[in-house]
Order: sequence, then C-alpha cells, then structure tokens
Amino acid sequence: MILTVTLNAALDITYRVDALRPQTTHRVAGVAERPGGKGVNVARVLHALGEPVLATGLAGGATGARIRRLLAGGGVREAFVPIGGESRRTLVVAAGDDEPTGFWEPGPRVTADEWDAFLGRYRELLADAGVAVLSGSLPPGVPRDAYAVLVGLAADAGVATILDADGDPAYLGVRAGPDVVKPNARELSALHGIILGRSVTVGTVDGAVDAAAAIRALGARSVVASLGPDGLLAAAGERVYRAVPAEHVAGNPTGAGDAAVAGLARGARTGQPWPERLRDAVALSAAAVAAPVAGELSLEEYERQRAAVTVTELR
Repeated sequence: MILTVTLNAALDITYRVDALRPQTTHRVAGVAERPGGKGVNVARVLHALGEPVLATGLAGGATGARIRRLLAGGGVREAFVPIGGESRRTLVVAAGDDEPTGFWEPGPRVTADEWDAFLGRYRELLADAGVAVLSGSLPPGVPRDAYAVLVGLAADAGVATILDADGDPAYLGVRAGPDVVKPNARELSALHGIILGRSVTVGTVDGAVDAAAAIRALGARSVVASLGPDGLLAAAGERVYRAVPAEHVAGNPTGAGDAAVAGLARGARTGQPWPERLRDAVALSAAAVAAPVAGELSLEEYERQRAAVTVTELR
C-alpha cells in the first residue's frame, strides 16, 4: 500500500472565467470543488491508476469534513486525524489558456496534542505501507522538523519515503535520509541555497545536476527534479537521467508535480526500473496539465503521452 500524508489539506475550488481582469466583476462559467493539498492530489491520481492507496493527514472543521467526504465519495480511502482548527481552502481562477491565478488561505493552527495524536496514527498506518509520500506545506503549530520525524519513523518501519516539500522543513527532512526528494525548479534552487548558505538560481541542466548532487550529499538517496515543460532530471544511484515529454502541453499546471510524484510512488512500490519510472512520472504530469482540475487526469492521455516520452542517461 502507498500511504500519502497531507498535513495542510485543503478544499480546492476552481473557477473558470472567459478572462481575468482586475477591479471588475466576473461571471463564473464553471465551478469545480475537490479535496486538495499535495498528498491528497497524489492519492487521487494513484486511485485513478488502480493503486492501493490510503490518504492521511490533518483535517478540521466543516472544510475538513467536506474534504473527507469528497475523498470517500471518490473512492479514495482516508484516515485523516481530526483537529480543532478549520482546514484551509484554495481558489484557482482559470481564464482561457492563460496561466491560472491562485489564492491560498493560511492553514489551521495545530496543537501539540493534535500533532502527537497524528504521530500515533501514522505509526499504526506504516504497518501496512510499502511507500509513504510526504507532501506539501506545514500548518502553524506543526514542528519545522515534522518531515524529518516522519522520514525517521518510516525508516524504522522499513517503509520507503518520497518527500515533496519546500524551505526549512524540506532541508530538515532531507537530512533524515528520504529515499526520494522531488523538488520543482524553484524548490531545487531554494534547497540548494539553504545548503550553500546563499541565494542560488538553478537555471541550467548542469546546475540542476549539481544541486541534486548537493541534496544527495545532505542525505537523500535519490533526487528527481521537476523542470516544468522541460520534464524531469533524476539523480538515482550512480546514474543521472533526463526525461522529456514529446510536446508542450497547454492547460492547468496545478497538480502536475503531484501527478509526477504518484508515478514515482507507484514505481517505488513495484520496484520499477528508473527509466520506466521517470517515463511514467512525465506522462502523468503531462496528462494532469491537460486536465482542468488538479488531481484528475485522462488515462487515455497518459498512455498517449507515455509512448512519446524520451528518457536519456546523462551520466
């Protein structure tokens, strides 16, 4: 089973409008409401692929209850730990073929007792897991080293981990030795900058290779960096791979990275060779971009994209 962890779950709302113009009223042509947060998106993609998956994390208030009901209604098993604070909402405004505009609410404050309750539940769930996906931001009150703690507990249970986070929580999590770290280009630059102690912009493939090497030296066993429309770069074992889609896919990139993580998690669970694992991750990411809502994709589009992905061994 694959266990996904979303500590800052959200109710994702997408508005579709003809055009987005500031300081004016918009008539919304369509509204979509989905359970969200990075780990939740991963769980929904895995469920669509027929993978055994269980979503956990923190959820509170009416919004948290709505997230859990929507997950269950979509067939995704969940074991979220209830908290007293109200889970957040995110709003994406999609206007034609333009890049979507997002509004992210702050997360709820989590108490020390609630965090302890989650750790207890997490330990129990690891007993049936083969892979744990640790994704997204931390809500207020959750310790900065939360991902380091979760990586360590998974390692003690013999469970592989995939970490997709940002900033200090990512840095501390990497030091705990996750099996895979999956930053996007901005997160890769930020994490490399924390390691070096100065601001860094990773703008080339060689720069991404160097950043991945630094992250591996810090503790990660493998690094898979998402380079947006330029595909993925992976440093795994003694090899470095580049996986690139055959074409640029227009659409909503929200959730594309989460779809890639789903592919990596499935590959980790089944022991898939890295070239095929990356081919899956790129194709799932492209199919997610083509879908109107994060966490959704067309399996037909995924298969079409997969057949055209190019995987090259750089080193």
